[in-house]
Amino acid sequence: AAPAGAVAFGVKHTEGVSVDVLFRGRAEPEAVPGAGTRWPLDEGTVLRFSMSRASSEVNDNKVTVSFFAEGGKPINQAGVFLTGVGISLDVDADQDGVVEKNSPNKASWAWGPEGHGAILLVSCDKEFP
Repeated sequence: AAPAGAVAFGVKHTEGVSVDVLFRGRAEPEAVPGAGTRWPLDEGTVLRFSMSRASSEVNDNKVTVSFFAEGGKPINQAGVFLTGVGISLDVDADQDGVVEKNSPNKASWAWGPEGHGAILLVSCDKEFP
């Protein structure tokens, strides 16, 4: 997806985003430091970005990749807006009629009249192919 003539790239991102650069043949990612760092644009280079918390609003985080020609001349930029979505299974884990997000019984299961925990039934059939 790099423009013609690009030989290097740089990455900027908002505070809520983590970005790693992975090079072919290297198992460990290289964390993206502050602005100004550039990497050679080699085949097999991968940018991996993630968010560790939910967004406060839609598109509140961004990753921008800048492409550079020989000699460091800027050619173009590409960007993506990100929205982190928090997902939680909230249940009445202690069976008292109240669904609690932080119930201490949510992480374990005990059978019987004094038991606690949740049963999750997932429909994996193909009703709508």
